[in-house]
Amino acid sequence: MMATRRAFLQTTLAAAAALPVTGWADVGAPTHLSAARTVQGEYALVGLRADGSQAFVLPLPSRGHAAAAHPTEPTAVAFARRPGTYAMVIDCASGQVAQQLAAPDGHHFYGHGTYSQNGRVLFTTENHIVSGQGRIGVWDAAAGYTRLGDFSSGGIGPHEMLRQPGADVLVIANGGIRTDPTHGRAKLNLESMRPNLTHMRPDGAILHVAELPADAHQNSIRHIAAFDDGRIAIAFQWQGDPFGAPSIAGVYLPDQGIRLLNMSEAMLRGLDGYAGSVAVLDQRHIAVTFPRGGVMHMFDTKTDSVLTLPQADICGVAPARGGGMATDGLGHVHAMTAGGVRLLARHDLAFDNHLIRIGGA
Repeated sequence: MMATRRAFLQTTLAAAAALPVTGWADVGAPTHLSAARTVQGEYALVGLRADGSQAFVLPLPSRGHAAAAHPTEPTAVAFARRPGTYAMVIDCASGQVAQQLAAPDGHHFYGHGTYSQNGRVLFTTENHIVSGQGRIGVWDAAAGYTRLGDFSSGGIGPHEMLRQPGADVLVIANGGIRTDPTHGRAKLNLESMRPNLTHMRPDGAILHVAELPADAHQNSIRHIAAFDDGRIAIAFQWQGDPFGAPSIAGVYLPDQGIRLLNMSEAMLRGLDGYAGSVAVLDQRHIAVTFPRGGVMHMFDTKTDSVLTLPQADICGVAPARGGGMATDGLGHVHAMTAGGVRLLARHDLAFDNHLIRIGGA
């Protein structure tokens, strides 16, 4: 990245955001966002309230994957499913598309993004197709989402990205899998893949890279969630021998690296090596969903115990007041605590992979 662009980013990120005209309370007070499919086969971005009811349902042009919620303004960015090339900035107050972002020529999106702490900059995970290198796109949200440029993600196949709580530090799940849209969703480098978890400043300067041991190099780091103390919960997708899958849930510990959580052979059976989403519920509990196995495991990081909660096609999961919230492909919205789940609502929707919490809701 050019020095002038780096200086601009540093100035922009430090600036205080202007007071918004409206806030999330003005659009029905949603606490979470999810992509979904309607019974008519159309795609939408859905705002959910704390009680599981719908705050809004806004149309998308094709299947969505995840979203980024502006920290103060009622604005959401809906990302296409990989290897999509669109991201839609939606004014949730009017229901109108404020901007449609297109991946630059030679790039595609990976379905995730996040805002800077003050909401003035949007970051997107991307693939540079020719080189196969992961990139982080940088967009000036305060100036109509003008593209400022991009920088290395620190690896290949960046998927989910988050901002470390209370700081403008980006944490990136580099899944290690090389893709090319001309090959559809084919995975092109499974024998040589090297996933990592990269911490970096918003100007692209890498602070730390954590890798897995060589014998677990096919455990793709896909989804992440942050504790307040620097730990990162990780959901993996195993790409190796299906009978040789290690644990597909883990925790990154500062100064110690990545530790896989205990998952017995019986727990792994039927999951197809596929974790769908992960959420930190409090300072000791992690929820990881396994939609292909129809189950969620709730890990207690203090006692190393696990609570198993069967639920068909469960995938989206996020923290919420008093615990967490989860969604599934059957239209259910669930409330979670350390002791279990209870049904909040059911909608005529098939919720997609991810549930995104809005701010500190």
